[in-house]
Amino acid sequence: MMAARPAFPAGLALDAHKQLAAGLPIVELQAPAQVVLALDQGSGSMAQPVVAVGAKVAIGTLVARAGDAYATAIHASIAGTVSAIEQREAAVDGGRGVCIVIESDGTAAIDAALRPLPDLTALNPDELVRQLRDAGIAGLGGAAFPTATKLSAARTHGVQRLLLNGAECEPWVCCDDALMRSSASDVVLGARILQHALGTAECVIAIEDDKPEAIAALRAELAQQDDAALSIEVVPAVYPQGAERQLITTVTGIEVPSGGLPAEAGVICQNVATAAAVARWAQCGEPAISRVVTVTGSGVARPCNVRALIGTPLAALIDAAGGYQGTPMRLIAGGNMTGRALASDEVGLTKAINCVLVATSADLGVRLQAREAPCIRCGDCAAVCPAGLLPQQLHRATLADDPESLRRLGAHDCIDCGLCDFVCPSQIPLAHRFREARRRLRVADAAALSAAAAKARFERREQRLRAAAAAEQQTLDTVRSRAREGRDGATGPADGTG
Repeated sequence: MMAARPAFPAGLALDAHKQLAAGLPIVELQAPAQVVLALDQGSGSMAQPVVAVGAKVAIGTLVARAGDAYATAIHASIAGTVSAIEQREAAVDGGRGVCIVIESDGTAAIDAALRPLPDLTALNPDELVRQLRDAGIAGLGGAAFPTATKLSAARTHGVQRLLLNGAECEPWVCCDDALMRSSASDVVLGARILQHALGTAECVIAIEDDKPEAIAALRAELAQQDDAALSIEVVPAVYPQGAERQLITTVTGIEVPSGGLPAEAGVICQNVATAAAVARWAQCGEPAISRVVTVTGSGVARPCNVRALIGTPLAALIDAAGGYQGTPMRLIAGGNMTGRALASDEVGLTKAINCVLVATSADLGVRLQAREAPCIRCGDCAAVCPAGLLPQQLHRATLADDPESLRRLGAHDCIDCGLCDFVCPSQIPLAHRFREARRRLRVADAAALSAAAAKARFERREQRLRAAAAAEQQTLDTVRSRAREGRDGATGPADGTG
């Protein structure tokens, strides 16, 4: 079970379960009659609607703008009418979120504002980054973090190395593998556009060694391009090799410091599917309105990869995979290690969903009926932690709700890979508890920042009031002094005439 040690600490070689879908052509899913566009596309931050119920939209029309650096702009993926802006089941924390619902009008009308990029260098880097933000391009590896925000940070730090992540290490998920096999030219074009946006001198495409067809396809494409600034790095198939910090360490030997950003270490990491989305935008002006998704698990008849429009109900993706079979026990957005269990297949596809796993008891194994037992201090969780943390101690701090200990032990450095859960003989839901602990820390940190800001505002106000009072007092003292001088002059000695 244990893998040879990769360049990052620990990790495991897991059963891949990718062969069910990886070798088949990508299925192009037809536009649905309705799309459900969650305002939080997976980054944890909500976009702000710019349309109202009843609005007519075309394919590519902006329906929600990115209100902050962590949200992603959202565009209509079908032509039709906005029928609702309301709370719906969604692949977000809590299971529900605000969504824009669009009903199709049966046409394929495209927004007239969409324009292809006429040339790779047609835009200066600043304008290119701005347009990528407007196009809603986001990380398609599972986090949906806005690409423009990453690019801006990298430009600020003068990053000279772009790392394209094609590792795709999580079991079951193989959409990036299928994309690299079928659309290697898009991946390479997207890489070159991202290089132009960054001004980077080097781009490395990292792929795990269990994807020989994808490696061959990209090598053939690079041979045609004959670009010395682009190269491929084949890395060991070890989970979680595809995690950003771990992949950076493997490829470059650089360890991103605790609390730091990859950009501060001179590297920016983007997913290969993100690069392909950039290429589609450049070639036809298409914003981020579709993605390739793996639909798999023993609970579907024909596992496959599909290209579907953002907002498509997941039920349509499952139908494309032959529909349900057997006795599905879980519907999971993502893989079995980091995915999110969903309550319904009516949830709309988001930019962050790279896999729809329909799992039966055969897929879930003993963990389906697992009952938590006390920690036996075996240390297995620490042995596999790719971030080099001590999950056993973190767990004690979590149960004690001890924020200082959680910070000291590096709770914020947890990458949520789920390996500690996977190996725990006591079936303790460590990853879930650490996720909740980090959420509480974020809330506490935000409250502390808010309190500090309020205190600073109060102190500035008090300083202004003291300054105003001092100025008023000085004015009053000046007036009194002049008044005394006037009285003294009027009652003093006369001119001597008696």
